[in-house]
Amino acid sequence: MSHGEFHRSSRIGWLRAAVLGANDGLISTSSLVVGVASAQAAPENILLAASAGLVAGAFSMAAGEYVSVSTQADAERADLAQEKHELAMDPAKERAELAAIYVSRGLTPNLAEQVADQLTANDPLAAHARDELGIFETMRARPLQAALASAAAFAVGAALPLVLAAVVPAGVLTPTIIGSSLVLLACLGGAAARLGGAPVLAGVIRVTLWGAVAMTCTAAVGTLFGTVL
Repeated sequence: MSHGEFHRSSRIGWLRAAVLGANDGLISTSSLVVGVASAQAAPENILLAASAGLVAGAFSMAAGEYVSVSTQADAERADLAQEKHELAMDPAKERAELAAIYVSRGLTPNLAEQVADQLTANDPLAAHARDELGIFETMRARPLQAALASAAAFAVGAALPLVLAAVVPAGVLTPTIIGSSLVLLACLGGAAARLGGAPVLAGVIRVTLWGAVAMTCTAAVGTLFGTVL
């Protein structure tokens, strides 16, 4: 019988990368545009900075996600290889270890022995991966998936400040970027919280708060350098 229940953890890999990428794309590119605009830069320089920020940020997010998730995947493979070796060298000890895990989770010793016997007969490596190592198929590290999701989401998030930098007059660009970015950040935070089953208001507040801090700080830096130059 197939398992028909829906659980959010099954999409945690790509969801985490996508949410991080979209938020980072919007916050970093908006902050970059606000900082450059606050320095009284020419419109073409602001647009250039936004374009470079989108491209560089998307590739940076992809590379960072791929490297970090690949490290996790390497660790998982090493643990599985070690467990496979231990199963081949001393299967009785590994079976007893599995039974002890089930006893620690509340099964009686006799029932734990039976469960360990049946799971070992079916797929011993899968049983140890799940119950000893905590490696579940739905939450396995997938580097390429994380990299692509993060890069695509970053580009989508960075698209708003890029478009605004191209069409909005320089005199009102900074408040327009800040206002629209905060609204979109609130939407992203709420959507991510809803998808993850978390309180929506908390998701909205934490994302917009840090976005406002980032844009305020870069605007201050841009104003300072604009005044000095």
